Amino acid sequence: MEIVTKEFTIPTRGFNDVVDITAAVSDVLHLSGLSEGSALVFVPGATAGITTIEYEPGLLKDYPEFMEKIIPSNKTYHHDDTWGDGNGFSHVRAALQGASFTVPFKDGRLLLGTWQQIILIDFDNRSRNRRIIVQLTGN
Repeated sequence: MEIVTKEFTIPTRGFNDVVDITAAVSDVLHLSGLSEGSALVFVPGATAGITTIEYEPGLLKDYPEFMEKIIPSNKTYHHDDTWGDGNGFSHVRAALQGASFTVPFKDGRLLLGTWQQIILIDFDNRSRNRRIIVQLTGN
């Protein structure tokens, strides 16, 4: 059993920016030389999350609209009162979404469904350079 940890950085626009990071995670896996195991994908920071969706134009609109309905950005949050940065909604969304995703791999390929991509979603109220950590465990 071997553990390989790598990271990469991607720019985001904030405001529910959804970025497909599947290819970048696959590249990390291919460069590792591992053939079977699991990949943990993690975004440090309190205003972004990682999950899987079908990365298509309809869902790229539906997903942010869903988050806006359940966690509106035009509401004042206690976090905003504490820090004055106006991004309380992004912290709540990221906490609900989660900061990591684990996917198995076999024969050096991520075992994702046909229409499934790994995405980073940046909920913050400004652009950022997001660090993504990929930790592979396997043979």
